[in-house]
Amino acid sequence: MDGATKGRRAFLKQTLRVGALLSVSGLNSSRVAAREAQASPLGRLDHVAVPMRDTDAMVAFYRGLGFTVREGGQIVSVHFADQKINFHRPELWNGGSFDLRAPAAEPPCGDFCWVWEGTAEQLAESLRVVGAEVVAEGRRQGGRDGGDAMGDSVYIRDPDGNLLEFIRYA
Repeated sequence: MDGATKGRRAFLKQTLRVGALLSVSGLNSSRVAAREAQASPLGRLDHVAVPMRDTDAMVAFYRGLGFTVREGGQIVSVHFADQKINFHRPELWNGGSFDLRAPAAEPPCGDFCWVWEGTAEQLAESLRVVGAEVVAEGRRQGGRDGGDAMGDSVYIRDPDGNLLEFIRYA
């Protein structure tokens, strides 16, 4: 492996580590931010954006899971802690003039993971309420502790087919 490849890998690893550490809501975020700010100017993840197909189904699904949902003319935003997902309405991403997105982005193209801070039973009940089918579950490596922490994950799909993971750390 040449020096440039090692440098890129080191940069990506550091970037992912900083993002993972800073995106964990409420866990010593100011202390972590101060420590990590010395290594990189990157802060926490603010939002991601993906296109959606079925606005009504997506709004009902995310509201049913307990997210705060805001509907705008071109996007529907789903809020949790200090982060959000912007779901672009079909009229926006199919319109032909919207170019602030990945060139080939169309649903389903999202893969999201949230830390579930409740019990396994509470998660199961939340998923039951929205009619979500568990597609996989098991012990996984998550984003905490620089990507070294292990947690119990449950995977489902939203109405557009995006993959949603809920990880519980012990």
